[in-house]
Amino acid sequence: MVLGTTSGAGKSWLATALCRWYARRGLKVAPFKAQNMSNNARVVPGLHGRTGEIGSAQYFQALAARAVPEVRMNPVLLKPERDTASQVVVLGQARPDLMAVPWRHRSELLWPPARQALQELLAENDLVVIEGAGSPAEINLHASDYVNMRTALAARAACLLVTDIDRGGAFAHLYGTHALLPAEERALIRGFVLNRFRGDAALLAPGPQQLRDLTGVPTVGVLPMWREHGLPEEDGLHDAEGARGEGLHVAVVAYPRISNLDEFQPLRRLPGVRLTWARTPAELAGADWIVLPGSKHTSGDLAWLRAQGFEAPIRRHAAAHRPLLGVCGGLQMLGRALHDPHGVDGAGPGLDLLPLETTFAAEKLLRPGRVGFEALPAPWGALSGLAFEGYEIRHGRTQAVDGCAVALRNEAGEPIGWQRGSVLGLYAHGLFESGDVLHALFGARVRPLDAVFDGLADFIDGHFEPGVLEALARGA
Repeated sequence: MVLGTTSGAGKSWLATALCRWYARRGLKVAPFKAQNMSNNARVVPGLHGRTGEIGSAQYFQALAARAVPEVRMNPVLLKPERDTASQVVVLGQARPDLMAVPWRHRSELLWPPARQALQELLAENDLVVIEGAGSPAEINLHASDYVNMRTALAARAACLLVTDIDRGGAFAHLYGTHALLPAEERALIRGFVLNRFRGDAALLAPGPQQLRDLTGVPTVGVLPMWREHGLPEEDGLHDAEGARGEGLHVAVVAYPRISNLDEFQPLRRLPGVRLTWARTPAELAGADWIVLPGSKHTSGDLAWLRAQGFEAPIRRHAAAHRPLLGVCGGLQMLGRALHDPHGVDGAGPGLDLLPLETTFAAEKLLRPGRVGFEALPAPWGALSGLAFEGYEIRHGRTQAVDGCAVALRNEAGEPIGWQRGSVLGLYAHGLFESGDVLHALFGARVRPLDAVFDGLADFIDGHFEPGVLEALARGA
């Protein structure tokens, strides 16, 4: 199990690397995180023949483990909609009945299905790589926290505790976390990991030995700072600056409830493309492309967009016949109106840049599959006839009015994308994860994900103490 002293310490990254490291040794490996909080989600096989959704981090960890992603790998997913409310997804399915349950009591209701999923994965695999959440030593939360040490105890997991040394205070974070854990839980900590270290590791002395003298726990890995590993960040806006350098400027509007932003990760690594996250209208200046990404609360993010003054520059961009792309919630914003008879999201006028109307249904649609473009005019002509593996996660049901041209269809032939002039709206996520699409639009490709996973495994292989990872697999 990978625990962290804080959020953002590197748990997801390290768990993904461990999944590939152990899978390359012929073990049957599965990832697990009892509860994730993220609006980055993927559509995967669920229970009883249904599809479901899990956090993107566990989706990528499953691919790294050479396993088929499925809902038991992340049995509880919380998708924030407002500062004080999150959609609750249990074993892949949204549970509206749990949203109003006080969170401490809700944890006790969520632990049984999470524990059962864990037990099943442990029984079916040689090794399960478990990811914790935040810190395991938040003493105000400890009694109801089932994601960290309750999971560790249930699995009798050999635990690594990782900290971000680049933030400063790493030894204090490690010591304090260890000291605040009850003795039974401290006994599961097998090693400390220093992540994002810059410089000569010899300069860390005598810190690791002093820490071992105080805790009995060795520092088993010192991982250098590595920004370009290629794995999407669990919280994608940690990449606050986007990609640096010159090239085609793609600006993604970063509204408060942005979702599925990990699908833009390939643009960060693409030669000749400069990706930025636009938090103010001024950051759209000079953009070649503007993207309205997915949203967990479309009407709320649309209201924010207008209040911040984004509407006028977006309209000017479209009027200048420059590419404007909306994905899922972004597509809904581009239409004429939002209708909400079931109280799912909110109603109101859209930007009216595409002749579409969206009605929010009570039931969420979850659908993976191959989707294909129709013949498209400029500036989207390069996409004509291309197909890619996409996925849909949405409550919205959208209809074209006034003969809006269909741009994209799913495997059943249903329209799930529309175009008018330079404005393109798609319901399918995953456009920029297709090598064929990237080559058609930008004339370049990025390193395949499988090579990224191998790179992660090679990296930890070279920076953990010899024999440590083998010992962890044995529970030693």
